[in-house]
Amino acid sequence: MVQPLGRDEVHARRGGVFRRRWATESDTAFGATRRTRYVDDGHLVLAPRDTSVADTMTFTDAGEGRTALLLYPKPSPEDIAELASTWNLHPLVVEDLLHAGQRPKLERYDDALFLVVRSAWYVDAAEDVDFAEFHILVRPRAVAVFCQDGRWIDGVDADDASGAADRGDRTLLDDERLLQHGPEAIVYRLLDAIVDGYSPVLRGLEIDREQIERQVFSGDASVTERIYRLSQEVIDLQQATSGLTEVLAALRAGFHRYDIPDALQSYLQDVADHLSRADTRVGELRDSLSQILTVNGTLVAQRQNEDMKKISGWAAILFAPTLIGAIYGMNFDNMPELHWAFGYPLAVGAMIVFALVLYVIFKRQKWM
Repeated sequence: MVQPLGRDEVHARRGGVFRRRWATESDTAFGATRRTRYVDDGHLVLAPRDTSVADTMTFTDAGEGRTALLLYPKPSPEDIAELASTWNLHPLVVEDLLHAGQRPKLERYDDALFLVVRSAWYVDAAEDVDFAEFHILVRPRAVAVFCQDGRWIDGVDADDASGAADRGDRTLLDDERLLQHGPEAIVYRLLDAIVDGYSPVLRGLEIDREQIERQVFSGDASVTERIYRLSQEVIDLQQATSGLTEVLAALRAGFHRYDIPDALQSYLQDVADHLSRADTRVGELRDSLSQILTVNGTLVAQRQNEDMKKISGWAAILFAPTLIGAIYGMNFDNMPELHWAFGYPLAVGAMIVFALVLYVIFKRQKWM
């Protein structure tokens, strides 16, 4: 029986013995629409050049313990049509493969398992979170992975000549002991990498939240828009994590029915635990932003109230001289002190006195 690796040992192998590139003769120039990888009893073997989907089925049917990985960096309708014809896919699966922009889900069609998952990464320069959508088809002895956005888990172009083409190999195929468990092991590695990618995203969002808190209490008027933008990013991330939680729950529900090895069950349980913590952090972050938005609204209302006090106070101060001036400007012939020599100085003095009295009163009440 194959002994399961610990999580630390699994991740350590990514930088050790298996870090070399598993090149296959089926790799053409960067820009190929499919990369084919063969696994024979946990060992990677060369796939012939220009391997077709039918050829991969011939390879897997030729012996026990064989698995084929079909990675589509930028799937085209022709790629999907070839796979659908060879694998005899259900029409609903074909429709899903042709249309991206779906929420995470898991569906079973006869002997095929169809998954939709989304990875995330934080863009520090734009203070934004980007997502990549992956469609995964699992059949006995074969896995097909579609990068629907043309990007890998960390956002790098999935068909980039800078080395992104090797990342799928390092992520999915760098552990021979794990690969002995079949195509489900490849699915586990992909889900594990996606869940691990949520942690740096959450760190970036939490830093943004701390900066927003300082902006709120400093009275920055532009912080409201930043709160709304960050809240939207958190909502999008929560949709990805909560949807993936449902996918993992559905996978775990089928462990015994589909005879999943105990080692893979342990691995997937570990992924589910990490995802649960990430989902909890996302929920706490969303609640925190909601509270910050409430506090910001309260502070804005307080500042507006202070401004209204000042406006009201100055309006009252100006009202007293305006009232006196309005009365003596009505041009009546018979008015008290109208023809008195000291009438004008008295009126002006009364205006000044009333204004000063009101100013002192408002100042003591902290309206000014």
